[in-house]
Amino acid sequence: MTTADIRVSGRTVEIKRAEKELFPDDGITKADLADYYRRVGPRILPQLRGRPLMLERHPDGIEDGRFMQKDTPDHFPDWIHRKELPKEGGTVTYPVCDDVATLLYLAGQACITPHRWLSRTDRPDHPDRLVFDLDPPPASGRGRPLGEDFEAVRRAATLLHELLDELELPAALMTTGSRGLHVLVPLDRHAAFDAVRAFARDVAELLADRHPEQLTTAPRKQARKGRLYLDIQRNGYGQTAVTPYAVRALPGAPVATPLSWNELDDADLTPRRWTLGTIDERLEADDPWGRELRRGRSVEAARGRLEKL
Repeated sequence: MTTADIRVSGRTVEIKRAEKELFPDDGITKADLADYYRRVGPRILPQLRGRPLMLERHPDGIEDGRFMQKDTPDHFPDWIHRKELPKEGGTVTYPVCDDVATLLYLAGQACITPHRWLSRTDRPDHPDRLVFDLDPPPASGRGRPLGEDFEAVRRAATLLHELLDELELPAALMTTGSRGLHVLVPLDRHAAFDAVRAFARDVAELLADRHPEQLTTAPRKQARKGRLYLDIQRNGYGQTAVTPYAVRALPGAPVATPLSWNELDDADLTPRRWTLGTIDERLEADDPWGRELRRGRSVEAARGRLEKL
C-alpha cells in the first residue's frame, strides 16, 4: 500500500492507502478524493470554517458500509481544530475544518462526505443558515419515473423561492448530490434554533396551504399521498446538512453543487448532475453563490412579514 504526501496549508498531509478504491465501479481512489478536495478548497472552505462536523466515513469503500462520526478520535493530529459542545447527558468534541490540510486529512481518513452544522462554534445555538430539504415524492404506486419525480422538486423550489421573495429573504439553491435540492437562507444569528425551526415550519405550512395538491408538511409518509414533503427537520441544534461541494458516497461520486436560480429550468438538471469526473468545468466558472449568502437576515423581521400574509 502506498502513501501519498501532499504539501498544503504549510503542512505535509499523509494519505495512507492512497490507491484504495473508494468507488470501485468508477475506479475512484482515496488519492483522487484528496486531490478533488485540494482543488475545491477555495469554494468549500468558506462553507466549512468554524462549523462542527459530522464525518461520513467509508474505510473500505462505498460498497462495504459506512459509519457516521461526530467525536474527534485521539489519533487525529493536534493541529486539527476541535470544539467540545454539550449534548444530552454529556458533551461531544467535534472536528472543525478550518484549512485545506484538515480537509485532506479527513479525505485520507476515508471521509467522503463532511456534513456541517448550520451554526458556528462560537454561537452553536444560533444558526446562520436555514435549510429547506426538498426530495422527490415516492414514485411507487403512481408509475412515475425518477425524472418526473424531480419535476415536483423543481416546482416546489420555484414556489418556495417566490414565497421567500415575498418575505424579503434571499435564498440560495443547491443540488444535494443525492435525491433532491436544498434551499438555504442566510441568517443574522440573533435567533436561536427553536425560533428558526418554528419560523421554517410556519413558512412550509403556508406554502403547503397555498398548494395542497402538490405539497405537504405531514411527517408521516402515509399521510403525504404522493405530495412532496417540505422538510425543515435539519434546522435544530446538533443537526447537520451536506456541505456544498461535498462528494456523496453514491455510484458515480456525485457532488452537492450550488446553483443559480435560473439553472432550475435547465432540462438537464438532476440532483446528481455533477460528479467528481465533471465538476472541474463548473469550478472554473464564477461562483453562483457570489451574492446570495453574504448578509444574514433577521428571522424576527421576516416573521412579521409572514404574519401579514
